[in-house]
Amino acid sequence: MKVFDVAIIGGGIIGSSIAFELAAEKLDVVLLDREEPGRGASWAAAGMLSPAPDSPDALPIVPLAKESLQLYPQFIGRIEEASEPFMHFASEGAFQIFLGSHAEIDRDKMVADLKTLGIEIEPVPLDAARQMENAISPSAQAAAWLSRESTVDPRSLMAALLAALRHRDVEIRAGCPVTSISRQGATCTGLTAGGEKVKAKIVIVAAGCHSGTLVDENVVANERLSRYAPTHPVRGQMLSLDSGEIRLGRVLRSERGYLVPRHEGRIVAGSTIEDVGFDKSLTAGGIRKILDAAIELAPELANARIVETWAGLRPATPDNLPIIGPADIKGLFIATGHYRNGILLAPVTAKIVRDWIRDNRMPANAEIFSPLRFASHNPQRKTAKNCG
Repeated sequence: MKVFDVAIIGGGIIGSSIAFELAAEKLDVVLLDREEPGRGASWAAAGMLSPAPDSPDALPIVPLAKESLQLYPQFIGRIEEASEPFMHFASEGAFQIFLGSHAEIDRDKMVADLKTLGIEIEPVPLDAARQMENAISPSAQAAAWLSRESTVDPRSLMAALLAALRHRDVEIRAGCPVTSISRQGATCTGLTAGGEKVKAKIVIVAAGCHSGTLVDENVVANERLSRYAPTHPVRGQMLSLDSGEIRLGRVLRSERGYLVPRHEGRIVAGSTIEDVGFDKSLTAGGIRKILDAAIELAPELANARIVETWAGLRPATPDNLPIIGPADIKGLFIATGHYRNGILLAPVTAKIVRDWIRDNRMPANAEIFSPLRFASHNPQRKTAKNCG
């Protein structure tokens, strides 16, 4: 039976980016996805590349997010070299819009907080902001400019990335749900998918919100890998608009929602945050919430056509931080739970995995994301030596 160097469970942006990096190292890689690779949370994402934390929980992600944003131009360039140009990456910056009677106070606090984190942000007069984006609402009371922010179209990115994987001879298996990992003693030896055994020297779990449903078939009662990857789905509804009246060039966002321009002129609006399990249904209330926020940011969008609606399932974790690092089973690595930051963190996550496999090391700024932070909560769990 063939033995792959690496088997990756999950064909979204995280798993595919890891496969891309490892294939560049001349490793024999197989990528397995329960559906069509790239059609899960990655396909549903807005594509904002912002290192600014969206909540206090996200503060530990900032150093990793800043590094990943810096990696993005090179990451895109290498994908294009290995596939074909798609040119749907833009570094045009973003406006944070503030409304209400405390708008200037809220803006100044955000500016001070983000500067403390080393994120470039400046308060800007509203007339100057409107010279750059004349769609900004007359009801806006203050604005801040984040000049370093970028955007990417996740769907075109995934298409180019998968083409690059095929070009680099990565074996891609679609419609191939993995049910368990295999191991001998404290060493992972592969996985089982659709009843078929797949042998691999290293297994990487990057299955998003499905990561915790996998089992360890070598443990009594098939213990779930949720001891390392307790991910759960959080639904996000989205829509896209086509307006003949405005053409947005930069991201606009407020505390209630955001608008992201696409290369062909559409505007993506989002999003909801709903803990409803694996339900990807669209709801009237969710769509209304998005439209209200979009029109509040840019009133002329009231006349725009709704051209598409969809929902995705973000992979969340108990502490809202990603899970990146080796398990205490030799040859098993976890890279999942990126929640709302999967597109942004893909380049740096892939780099971390590559360095772990190639150099047997993890960066100091990734220690907080170790899967062992969850495994250690199980008092019956015996800890084996960490191995790469």
